[in-house]
Amino acid sequence: MAITFKLNGKSQSVDVSPEMPLLWVLRDTLNMTGTKFGCGMALCGACTVHINGEATRSCVTPVSSVAGKSVTTIEGLSPDASHPLQQAWIEEDVPQCGYCQSGQIMSAAALLAKKPKPTDADIDDAMQGNICRCGTYQRIRKAIHRAADSHAGAAKEKAATR
Repeated sequence: MAITFKLNGKSQSVDVSPEMPLLWVLRDTLNMTGTKFGCGMALCGACTVHINGEATRSCVTPVSSVAGKSVTTIEGLSPDASHPLQQAWIEEDVPQCGYCQSGQIMSAAALLAKKPKPTDADIDDAMQGNICRCGTYQRIRKAIHRAADSHAGAAKEKAATR
């Protein structure tokens, strides 16, 4: 039985076991390899995607639970890495090994969607489930603030041109 959902804005149908973790459907069935396997127990955040806008650990999410929903992966944030968070990550030189970064960025994007101007405490709270083995937490926080400032500046510029 096919399971249908939106993936990065496009309708997608997969014929897999309903219990299969969304992570493996994304990576192995749909070849969306930006989402990473970390721990398999929803503890590290490397597999974070958005389901209907909420940051969700895809390693423990059965694909059947996304039927009729919208899933966004790191590939869906922007077609050319122009999303403010992706740009801030580059400008702040956040990644070292880079393995956790797609999960970090997806968690940060969910935060900024809810709180466009987060405090350090907001960032720490939203990002606490994402582990960076390289310890780039200060750069991650700085990049999130940069993206928030960039987004706020773009919104003001857009409003001024109306």
